[in-house]
This record gives sequence, structure tokens and C-alpha cells, in this order.
Amino acid sequence: MAFEPPPRLVRALGETPRDTATDDWLRRLPELAQEAVARRDLTVERVQVPGGRSSLVVLVRTREGTPAVLKLVPPRSRPDSERAALGHWGGLGAARLLDGADASGDGAFLVERLQRDVSVRSLPEAKSMLEAAGTLRRLWVPPPAGHRFETVAERTGRQAGAMADCPDPDAEPLVAAALAAREELLASVPEGAEALLHGTFRQSKVLAGERMPWLAVGPDPVVGECAFDLARLVRDRVEDLIASPSGAAVTRRRVKRLAEALEVDQERLRGWTLFRAVESGVRALRVGRGQDAELLLEFAGWL
Repeated sequence: MAFEPPPRLVRALGETPRDTATDDWLRRLPELAQEAVARRDLTVERVQVPGGRSSLVVLVRTREGTPAVLKLVPPRSRPDSERAALGHWGGLGAARLLDGADASGDGAFLVERLQRDVSVRSLPEAKSMLEAAGTLRRLWVPPPAGHRFETVAERTGRQAGAMADCPDPDAEPLVAAALAAREELLASVPEGAEALLHGTFRQSKVLAGERMPWLAVGPDPVVGECAFDLARLVRDRVEDLIASPSGAAVTRRRVKRLAEALEVDQERLRGWTLFRAVESGVRALRVGRGQDAELLLEFAGWL
């Protein structure tokens, strides 16, 4: 079977800064997929299309006939980190890792198959937020001793450096506010707030399963305070928020309700929501996704 990368994956990788490792991975992807399938003695059903923006997703069956998903992740997306997080969660709140946590470092790993066409986003807005928040809470566990996960300070430090070179002068006040919020938040992290976080959590990352109703997929794990993880969920369905005449008020209520429901500080959640929205908006500007950038920066202005 041919393992050609879906166009969505190729476009998404093309929006990131070019590096030889990613180019080589994309060029060799069909070969890498064949090797990963053979190494695990899998039967291939099909490549998931449109698939993800940062990995090749292949629907397979194990030698015992169990449905599973084989993921192949480029080196820059930290596949070993994702594998380690899934192994640490042990299927609680997230798809279960079927490879060992210390499996071959080939950038591929096998996970429990969920219903990829049924995400929590398919529910009515209030219900989807409730279910997503409940799933996220289960993921917030202490990181393993001696972990090598990236920290919130490290990740946002890299992002802050890129934000400072914003291509739109009109966005500079928001960028300055977001960078100031980050500095203030990192200078006052509550004691004992460190947890293993999903890192890129949103409603579309929560899929229906058989073992549990809803389970998270596709983490980009990071260690830090829970408000950072929750911040991305605040802006879910941002296009609907922007289209609503009461979008700003709904956003502020959402911050308040999510903070109360998950017992995080409301102002810290607001600050991380601002930083993450502006960071995403500036990144969208940089790669030419002007409409996305406009939505994100308008949303950030409400905070």
C-alpha cells in the first residue's frame, strides 16, 4: 500500500520554518511507514484523510486483529515526548499507548483507535465544553520523576522570541500586552502548580471511544500550571464567537466558568488565554493565513 502524506499534512509542514530533518522525514515518509508497519506486524486498512497537521495517521489492525492507529510524527514535533506522555497517562483521559513507552525511537507509535470522525465538538456548545473540561482535568497529573518534558517557560520563551518580530505594526500593542502577561505569570507561578499538560488541548482533540465516552488525542505535552492548558479551550469555536454580537461578553463568561469549574485562578487563565491567542495570531500572520490571524487577534482584544 502507498503511504503518501495527505495534502493537509504537507501544507501544514510547509507553513513551519524549513529544516532539513523535516524535509527528509517527509521525503522518506512512505518508506518509514512501511518499515513501522512491518516492525509491528500490522495489517493496514487505510491512511486517515484529511488526517492531522503534524503526523501521518494510519488505521491498522494488530496481529490479534485489534483496531489501532499507527502515528508517524516528524522529529521537530517531539514524537518521543508524545509517546512518553501517553504512557504516563496510561489510558486515563487519553488514548491508550499500545507500544511500550520505551519502544523503538522510530518516530512512530501505536495507539488505541477512537472514533476519529466523532469529536466532542459535535455536541451542543455547553455540553461540549463540559465534556472537554472533564477530560482535560483527568490529564492533569504530576509529571514522572526525572522527566524530560518541555516546560511552559521554555515553550513560551521560544514563542515570545518569534512574537517580538511581528509582521503587522497594528498588532504590536497586543503583542506587547501578551508578552507582559507572560512575564508576570511566570514570575508568580503558584507553589505546587506543576502538572503534566496536554499542551494543545481543544475540543477537536477529544474523540469518542468505546472504553470511555471521550478520550484525548494528539498531545504536545508540556509541564507547568493548569491554566496554560485550559487557555486554548477558552477560544474554541472562535469563528462563532467573532460572528456573535455578544462574543466579547460570552468570552469573558467562558473564562469565568471554566476557571471556576476546573479550579484555576481566573486572572491567570485570562492572561494565558491572551498570550496563546496572540501567539497563534502572529504565527498565522507570518505564514499568510490572514483571516485566521484577524479572528485570533480580535478575540485577544476582548481579553
